[in-house]
Formats: sequence, structure tokens, C-alpha cells
Amino acid sequence: MSGMIKLKVKTVAMSQQGGFSLLLTDEEERNVLPIVIGAFEAQSIALSLEGKAAPRPLTHDLLVSFCEALGGTVKKIIVTDIREDTYYAEIQLSYNWETISIDSRPSDAIALALRVEAPIFMAPGLIEFTINYEDLISNSDEDHEES
Repeated sequence: MSGMIKLKVKTVAMSQQGGFSLLLTDEEERNVLPIVIGAFEAQSIALSLEGKAAPRPLTHDLLVSFCEALGGTVKKIIVTDIREDTYYAEIQLSYNWETISIDSRPSDAIALALRVEAPIFMAPGLIEFTINYEDLISNSDEDHEES
């Protein structure tokens, strides 16, 4: 997949309705890819962003332990597609000198990537689903002024 766009996790945001969105930006922070995620995944990602660990291993910590115990390495995460308002991703592992691609929800893949410091990419076709970062910030400022 050529032309992939490298992303970084900007934040996990909570909506006024109580839902969560993962905000991914390109390296220049011009475009934001918002992905709606569940509460468990939001907590797991937020803990990683804050550099904290849960008192007991969460599912994503367990996946890291499995990979390490079996000699695999998470090489990268790719948000590959969107179909019917659902994003798709894959985890690319290196194991026994082979690359293995594993289908994943983006939130799980990214929670894993943050734990092992693996790079995150987006397929170039998803650029049309991004929001301009400056527009997002100005809309956020307007929302706070109305409150």
C-alpha cells in the first residue's frame, strides 16, 4: 500500500452525549481522522497516552505479552478502510521473518500500537474522511463560548 499517511494519536475526546472519539492527526496536524470508539478502548488508549498502567493487565497489555512470549513484534498499524460508517484496520506483525497481517478494530490496534510504540498509518483513500484541524479547533472554541 503505497502513499500511506503516518498518523499520531492526538487525544481521546468525550462527546456531550457521553460517547468517545479517537482523534488521529497527520504529522503536520493539518488533518484529523475522528473514529468513534467504545468506553473500554477509550480508557485503554487514554492510560497509554498518560503513560499509566492499570493495576492488572488489560486486554491490550495481554496481547503485548502474547506477542513478546511467542517472539512476535508489532511492526505497524494501518487504518485501511471505511465501510458503512465502520473503520477497518490491520495489525502487521513480524514473526519468524514473515509479516503477518491481522484484521482488527482500529481502536484495539491503536491501543496495542501505543503500548509497543509502533507507527500508525492510514490508507491514502481515507483522507476524504478527515477534518481540517483548524476547523475542528475553531468549532470547539465556538462550542465553549456558547456554554
